Amino acid sequence: MINYRVDNLEAMLKKLKANKVTVLDTIETYDYGKFLYILDCDSNKVVLWEPVDGSFTKLYEGKTTK
Repeated sequence: MINYRVDNLEAMLKKLKANKVTVLDTIETYDYGKFLYILDCDSNKVVLWEPVDGSFTKLYEGKTTK
């Protein structure tokens, strides 16, 4: 599975639907971001993620190599 970060998941969803991309579910929202699952043209599952950087940073501060 591939995970892509996006800036505006709602706007991306509109574009994907307009282009007849297979959307697997609705947007899931958590404290650390929003997620949406789609299928690419080869039927590979792809995750689109709109992070809430402040929450994400707090969760992993000092635990990553970045």
